[in-house]
Amino acid sequence: MAKPGLILLYVTDPIRSANFYEPIFKTKPVEKSPGYAMFVLEGGLKIGFWKRDEVQPEAEGGPGSMELVFAEASDADVDERFAEWTGKGIVIAQKPTRLEFGYTFVGLDPDGHRLRVYKLAQ
Repeated sequence: MAKPGLILLYVTDPIRSANFYEPIFKTKPVEKSPGYAMFVLEGGLKIGFWKRDEVQPEAEGGPGSMELVFAEASDADVDERFAEWTGKGIVIAQKPTRLEFGYTFVGLDPDGHRLRVYKLAQ
């Protein structure tokens, strides 16, 4: 089975995106330039931010067509992350709510990509 190792998000401004995600990922990017920025997260997963108008071949689809999902250990952890993100001014698309799969909320990055935080229902 193939194991993905890099997720690319197409963004307007990779430096702005790197600055936005640095406190969320709690690590500095390994690369940060006007055309591309990349983080290597714990466990080795890489997340890159490629300037949309430099993507080859040309990227289709509108902004915000990607969702990054962060699992938490408890409902209290979800609430803590919500308070942290709202304190940083992150736009919230969905306040903490209980859905069929668990307790969740959704924030938005500067390009409209969804950042879902959840605790799976038991």
